[in-house]
Amino acid sequence: MTSQTTIDATGPGDAVPEASLGSPPAAGLRGHPWLTLITVAVGVMMVALDGTIVAIANPAIQKDLGATFAQVQWITNGYFLALAVSLITAGKLGDRFGHRQTFLIGVTGFAAASGAIGLSHSIAAVVTFRVCQGLFGALLMPAALGLLRATFPAEKLNMAIGIWGMVIGASTAGGPILGGVLVEHVNWQSVFFINVPVGALALVLGVLILLDHRAENAPRSFDILGIALLSGAMFCLVWALIKAPTWGWGDGRTWLFIAASVVLFAVFSFWETRVKEPLIPLGLFRSIPLSAGVVLMVLMAIAFMGGLFFVTFYLQNVHGMSPIDAGLHLLPLTGMMIVGSPLAGAAITKLGPRIPLAGGMAATAVAMYGMSTLKADTGSGAMSIWFALLGLGLAPVMVGATEVIVGNAPMELSGVAGGLQQAAMQIGGSLGTAVLGAVMASKVDSDLAGNWRGAGLPQLTPDQLHKASEAVQVGVAPVPKGVSQQVAAKITEVAHHTFVSGMSLASLVAAGVAAVAVLVALLTKRGANAEQGAGVGHM
Repeated sequence: MTSQTTIDATGPGDAVPEASLGSPPAAGLRGHPWLTLITVAVGVMMVALDGTIVAIANPAIQKDLGATFAQVQWITNGYFLALAVSLITAGKLGDRFGHRQTFLIGVTGFAAASGAIGLSHSIAAVVTFRVCQGLFGALLMPAALGLLRATFPAEKLNMAIGIWGMVIGASTAGGPILGGVLVEHVNWQSVFFINVPVGALALVLGVLILLDHRAENAPRSFDILGIALLSGAMFCLVWALIKAPTWGWGDGRTWLFIAASVVLFAVFSFWETRVKEPLIPLGLFRSIPLSAGVVLMVLMAIAFMGGLFFVTFYLQNVHGMSPIDAGLHLLPLTGMMIVGSPLAGAAITKLGPRIPLAGGMAATAVAMYGMSTLKADTGSGAMSIWFALLGLGLAPVMVGATEVIVGNAPMELSGVAGGLQQAAMQIGGSLGTAVLGAVMASKVDSDLAGNWRGAGLPQLTPDQLHKASEAVQVGVAPVPKGVSQQVAAKITEVAHHTFVSGMSLASLVAAGVAAVAVLVALLTKRGANAEQGAGVGHM
């Protein structure tokens, strides 16, 4: 499928003569590839950072606003739910109205919502504006990929996506460090206020630099029913995954929402074959590499997000580290993603995505297996080896799977493809947390009573055992008030040993998922339509 691209010139400096990739265009900065990359990276950094930085601020928000634990959970869940449900529709908006416009609206709205959270005096307001953050973030993320796809030629696209992936990885992993510093030395509001100047910078750069690219056969109408069906299906799926740890996987409510999601996805698929301009042309999935890229992104996120979820509890609650120290211990992971992403982009450009992607998932599987060997007293050196290998394995997958999805989609659907990529990652992350969380809970529930008795501790009532199990699942020792130091030490040892055994099993499951992803990676190949972005604007 081929398409041509036209440039929407919105100002005197927009229409510029062609120039080489490495030099600024003669007519100004607008549309320069590397400056475009810097601009979208600044905007994307806000969204990726907010995925993890807020977790550090939650305890302070709970205390300051007098919120319940369930209300605080919605600070994260509301953001994630809005983001995951809206991504594909937001990508379609970019394809229809131009990715420059949707990026600028997303950046402005995200920064404004962040500032509003910082000024909020109630938990209801915080949650409301977090939902707004998710909606505007959904506009921003696919637009960033669409702009990169349209601006860079095929031989440079992997490098650009590599740097883009590096920014996301570094921001995600660096969130706990920055959040810890801000909460500890300023206040929880600063975690949100920091987005205001960053968003303002991205807006100014966007107005000055970004050039709108429109495919001639871009969609001209909206599939309203398709949007409603897909949004409903995504909502039911993500809602089930969010609530499963609370309701339980055996609860009828969990499976009711999963069943509703399956039905809505089926009706959506049927409708998409009937409408003239579908939200997602199902023909996209006739591309085996694109479909493999989506599946690969889900599997990668299950292993990465699910595994990392327990590591933060392991570092803080088992090893007793502060949030800042825990973040610093994750620097090997962050550092290898920063170093590895551009290198992965270069390798994928030279070799194609298949070998780097399979190698990356193999390294991820080995790293997750290595993390299953961690003990309560494992030293920082051993931890760092596995964290570094995980970062090295994730780098080519973040880059390569993104290029496979976006590059195998036609130019006029680059926004939808970007939305698919991000939605796959969000759903995979939620699946990883929910499924591996269930594995952890099951292991802790089955081991705790026996370990407790084996240590010679007083027998617990069923209610006490249930509460103790909930604490141990996050690495907290359920030490009652007034017990002797010797008994407290025994309880702590049992709790940490039981937590680590649960984390080990969850890590082994994550390693298995990563191993399956190696096989999926072998189905990928270089984007068949990537060259459509070349020769546009300054190329």
